Amino acid sequence: MKGTKFLTDTISRRSFMQGAAAAGGVAGISALGLRPAMAQEPDKPAELIIRAWGGSWVDSLKAGVSDSFTAKTGIAIRHDLTEDNEIQPKVWAAVAQGRVPPIHINWDTTTNATKSALRGVTEDLSDLPNLKNTTDLAKPVGLDGYPIVNTYGYVYVLAYRPEAFPDGAPKSWKDLLDPKFKGRLAFYNDGIGFHFPAQVAGGGKLEDIPGNMQPAWDFITKMKEQQPLLGEDPDFTTWFQRGEIDAACTISTNAREAKKNGIDIKWVVPEEGCKFDTDGLWIPKGLPANELYWAKEYINHALTVEAQQVWLDGLGLPGVVPGVNPPADLVGDPSYPTKPEDFENLIRISSKIQVENESEWFAKFKSIMQG
Repeated sequence: MKGTKFLTDTISRRSFMQGAAAAGGVAGISALGLRPAMAQEPDKPAELIIRAWGGSWVDSLKAGVSDSFTAKTGIAIRHDLTEDNEIQPKVWAAVAQGRVPPIHINWDTTTNATKSALRGVTEDLSDLPNLKNTTDLAKPVGLDGYPIVNTYGYVYVLAYRPEAFPDGAPKSWKDLLDPKFKGRLAFYNDGIGFHFPAQVAGGGKLEDIPGNMQPAWDFITKMKEQQPLLGEDPDFTTWFQRGEIDAACTISTNAREAKKNGIDIKWVVPEEGCKFDTDGLWIPKGLPANELYWAKEYINHALTVEAQQVWLDGLGLPGVVPGVNPPADLVGDPSYPTKPEDFENLIRISSKIQVENESEWFAKFKSIMQG
């Protein structure tokens, strides 16, 4: 695969053709029209608690999935905005101690979710009928069954204010080292999304990940001299809106949200590439049987064209169900890959490698930035 920025340890490039995941026969239809009907539907809980990210992220989930689920079932949805890394140990502890977990569903990065799956705290979702309608992007790589269901993909783009780049879009991550951008850049506070392009920008090879990441650390050390702002998803939108930054390594959703709010902003995939990753939904073990049933109903509903179209229109991200159309403003956009060739300049590292090394990478990034 000449030119593909792709690490092949335990993972192969997935196409966007219809996946072959089978979920068993559907003998009947439930009230949602999604899962096999039971002799008698389990009692409905008053609410389901979904852990989510804030800002436009939770707004889009609510509009696309939660509100329509409530309309069909009468079950209220409460969105818990605890950060994914903060909820993780609480869920693990609850399962280990045999307690009911604090949430019904975790909307999580695939890497974080893989950690939970390998720990054995996730319910199997292989029986969701709508899996048969998904692309193979929905399947977690390197794991048996479906302890997680990936729901969409996303790109950590280089977002920028055009007025700060009068000569045109930045072609390289190295362009951010210009002294005029000192104090005007932003990255995630753990560096997620930036480690891999930094490896290339620092003169290293993707094939050397994770064995030799020194080129990445050297480049990040140079970037540290620019005194960048460090934050989370809602921060990027705010900083762009307030004119506090000129460029950022961020998920395209955040840049697009700022653009929707009237900020002149664009984004690009530089020559070194950008990280491509996925998020998903999973259910922790330990729920009462009826709550587990309805939590599965929620995820199954999230795998319908109708739910994904609204949810992912809001986020501007490619989904896992054929028939979901890109928003008009993202047709042909490099941050919205829909065909195999669209991945040629996107960096995809296996979840296994990320699970085994991410904590160390995060700690190293923070050490450099705080040093």
